Amino acid sequence: MGAQFRRLLLAPLLFSMACSAGGTAQSGRNAVLLDDVIAHVDAGEFKPARASIQKVLAGGALTADEQRAFEFEAERMQRIELDFSLSEQQARDRVRTKIPDLRPEEFAAWDAAGLLEHRVIDGSKRYFNRAPSNLFRLSTQARARRAEQTPFNDGPLEQAHPHHREIRDAVLASHKTSVAPRRVRVTQTLAVEPDAVPAGETVRAWLPYPRALPGQQEDIRYVASEPAKHTIAPESTMQRTVYFERAATAGQPTTFSISYELTTLGQWTPIDPAKVTPVEPTRELAPYISERPPHIVFTDDLRKFSREVVGDEHNPYRIAQKLFLAVDRIPWAGALEYSTLRNISDYALHAGHADCGQQTLLLMALLRLNGIPARWQSGMVFSDGDYDNLHDWGWLYLAPYGWVPMDVTFGRLDAGDAQLDMFYLGGLDAYRLVFNDDYSQPFAPPKQHFRSETVDLQRGEVEWRGGNLYFDKWDYTFKAAIVSNPQNIRTSHR
Repeated sequence: MGAQFRRLLLAPLLFSMACSAGGTAQSGRNAVLLDDVIAHVDAGEFKPARASIQKVLAGGALTADEQRAFEFEAERMQRIELDFSLSEQQARDRVRTKIPDLRPEEFAAWDAAGLLEHRVIDGSKRYFNRAPSNLFRLSTQARARRAEQTPFNDGPLEQAHPHHREIRDAVLASHKTSVAPRRVRVTQTLAVEPDAVPAGETVRAWLPYPRALPGQQEDIRYVASEPAKHTIAPESTMQRTVYFERAATAGQPTTFSISYELTTLGQWTPIDPAKVTPVEPTRELAPYISERPPHIVFTDDLRKFSREVVGDEHNPYRIAQKLFLAVDRIPWAGALEYSTLRNISDYALHAGHADCGQQTLLLMALLRLNGIPARWQSGMVFSDGDYDNLHDWGWLYLAPYGWVPMDVTFGRLDAGDAQLDMFYLGGLDAYRLVFNDDYSQPFAPPKQHFRSETVDLQRGEVEWRGGNLYFDKWDYTFKAAIVSNPQNIRTSHR
């Protein structure tokens, strides 16, 4: 990442640093030092970055915002090292578990083609811990070489499914855009490892909790929690949580859980491209057409990609369709932790693969660049069986239809029906739960230490007075089940 690009992405932070320090010469020096640290981190030069951070923090001439910025660069390096935890031999050995007769030249060729994500950190080549499994998603040749040809554990709705037709047909029959309701019982837990926090210390936990969205998820009813004492954030909170506190016990995990019910609905809008017109950039829509550093930035590469895809098309729906299909062609693969990435949409554009949130942010950036309002949504997807997963998607605004959903990761289906093929550009299934109507939003009550996930909220967050507890210190479970006879379940409404 070049210095000019870093400055663009960091402009809000650097401006805040300068203002909070009264615009002093010291604040300017600190901004230059931070930029230098970031350059080292991005170049994989962690030792000099850490030495600089240690020296700056020891100097003491920092505002609270400046100190936090330097401390997070130290935190970012630790998180990168957790992601890139494999040596070349370890990565090769993991690939060999699927291809027992792996030849050295095969691994070298896949590596040279960029199919095994890695970084050089302090002169040592380190591989992303999901790179070996991602290889089989990115390379047809590698897939064919597996000793056992097992399917990937993808969701049932990521391909043409009767549920898509159920929604489309119900919309056309009822003239409503929200149909096919499902009543769902959800239980989510978070368990902190034994002795991750000293005995007697208070552990603070935030678990995701849905907000009512008419026509999408409704009639949310609290069922139970552990511990019983909890605080549910106001429904206006864009990343809504239920908050707990519990004292740690020596040798025991510290656990939290929440159970609730809600009704989810499928959605679909029959869009006539001939009726779609460019939007007027009203005050309400303006935030959804603009850049939002660091993850939505109209870079030169983004503009170039947009020109190549859009060509001379002017109809907003046709533009959206072209961009949707272009991003859909980016292969899905397991992702780096979002908090380690400077600009997620730019990463998705260049990495050769992306996960759902990365694809969504890239599509949002491209839509906004073309004057089409776009916004974020995320939560969990589930099924009638035992499948569930974290998932991100979005919404775009098309006049005269208003806001309609999009899921570029589920993408174009192969249903043999034009409407159903493009179901996810204007439609959503009923098997998803919304936690977030925006990204990187504050919690209520606020978190005191760094978040483990700085963009999304699906797994939860945990901290104690000694700092944040990162993902390697705890685990979560999620279970969603369709309620067959909700009348027999007694709940209290929240």
